[in-house]
Amino acid sequence: MEGLFILAKTLFDIHIQPADGLAPVWDKDVRFYSVNNSSGSPIAYFYFDPYTRPSEKRGGAWMDEVVSRSCVLAQDGTPARLPIAHMVCNQTPPVGEKPSLMTFREVETVFHEFGHALQHMLTKQDEGLVAGIREIEWDAVELPSQFMENWCYHRDTLMGIAKHYETGESLPEEVYLKLLAARTFRAGSLSLRQLRFASVDLELHTKYVPGEPELIFAVDQRVCKQTQVIPPLADDKFLCSFSHIFAGGYAAGYYSYKWAEVLSADAFSAFEDAGLNDNEAVKETGRRFRETVLALGGGKAPLEVFVEFRGREPSPEPLLRHNGLLAGLATA
Repeated sequence: MEGLFILAKTLFDIHIQPADGLAPVWDKDVRFYSVNNSSGSPIAYFYFDPYTRPSEKRGGAWMDEVVSRSCVLAQDGTPARLPIAHMVCNQTPPVGEKPSLMTFREVETVFHEFGHALQHMLTKQDEGLVAGIREIEWDAVELPSQFMENWCYHRDTLMGIAKHYETGESLPEEVYLKLLAARTFRAGSLSLRQLRFASVDLELHTKYVPGEPELIFAVDQRVCKQTQVIPPLADDKFLCSFSHIFAGGYAAGYYSYKWAEVLSADAFSAFEDAGLNDNEAVKETGRRFRETVLALGGGKAPLEVFVEFRGREPSPEPLLRHNGLLAGLATA
């Protein structure tokens, strides 16, 4: 967490400090933090509930709001009610003298949820209905979270937190290189899988007509001819279990998964273009990201926000490059 907070200070000029005791918590392991601006004044707060509790806590990880920023609901003469978020994970808890040792995926998860929390906490919208993560269109809400995941592969960031808990030894170089290689393992196959799901979703919700001769399974087979290297079996009934688009809220919106990857990769490429080893350039790019993507909330169309940050509309090129599907790998 300290490494994550150092990164946040570098990128967004915020200081995150423990504020345990300032607010009630629901478990002894829950932490409470204050997010302060460069002058030391609080601008937001958040809870962090890191460990699994199977008897009372569902699995997975999520971020949500406790309260949003709002001028209407300001109290005690303050200009606005400050936003408060909660981040919830399910890591293995400490056992005896042994601390909670995180897998790389758990680190990614914390960075991911922290990206959501940043958009909630660093908003500059004073109208609560569009502040933070509220009213951000579905296909853009994952931009900050997936953007933060990229920093897990950044050498200096990872080496600053990946240390042996007893010796303090940094992550071996060969393990770091394996992590980079694993990131692009079967990236083409995984991309085609998402394109199949997104395409059949859009086909069914825009062109399919119930009662017509072409059954939904035939639609899926037709889409697979364009998106799959190995065609599915003739009696494949994948759609029967594709609950995302029938009962999971992703109807005509499954494409948002891949589009969010495009946005986040392109946003991170702005830092690559500036120079990941140029600290001042990283700070300046981070300031621009904060003032646009993190600050404007649902009060402005996401495409306009992205163009304001990046200077152009999104391009799929950075995502293809990060996935190893174009010549020239991403700078680490």
